[in-house]
Amino acid sequence: QVQLVESGGGLVQAGGSLRLSCAASERTFTSYIMGWFRQAPGKEREFVAFITQIGANTYYAGSVKGRCTISRDNAKNTVYLQMNTLKPEDTADYYCAAKRSFGISAIAGAYDYWGQGTQVTVSS
Repeated sequence: QVQLVESGGGLVQAGGSLRLSCAASERTFTSYIMGWFRQAPGKEREFVAFITQIGANTYYAGSVKGRCTISRDNAKNTVYLQMNTLKPEDTADYYCAAKRSFGISAIAGAYDYWGQGTQVTVSS
């Protein structure tokens, strides 16, 4: 069982930046593809970004590409999401997730473990 704990959310003005962190309890952290998802009120959970096990590959949703960077520090069992040039439409609860299997990594259903989320609010 992998436990994931997100942090770093908060209130920021449009155009600002935040860095989200997700700490994993699993000592075999490098076995997992890590993803970030978000869910705005009244909307479905949507994919933001994922990173492969040693960070060789990353992939982003079109809505955040160029503004967000996913990274991981396997020595710290932590994955990050740096978000720049934030927009009000980025307001959501942000979740990190972990999966061991290869294959599709841009859908929520592919992930085995989830954190509790951290709230991001972007004011206009």
